Amino acid sequence: MTTSMSMRDLTRSSKSILDYDYVDIEDKKQKVYKGVFVPNRYADRVKEFLDEIIKNESMENFEKLKSFSSNFTGTTENRDFKELKAERWK
Repeated sequence: MTTSMSMRDLTRSSKSILDYDYVDIEDKKQKVYKGVFVPNRYADRVKEFLDEIIKNESMENFEKLKSFSSNFTGTTENRDFKELKAERWK
């Protein structure tokens, strides 16, 4: 069972959130989604899931950076910007 609450409702009735599987938190004045509250019975599984997502994103970013930097390995040593620019526009 889920529900949606504003920050104000959350601070006023914090005991009622334990009755739900998760609670969407939103700013009802500005109609902006702020996040989600997960009760402690799901906290460990959610943390593991988020850690895995963060790890995968970090590895993807690292691989992109590594492939980008490997394009320049050895080609830019002891050369200034003007030389590189001139070579590019030949």
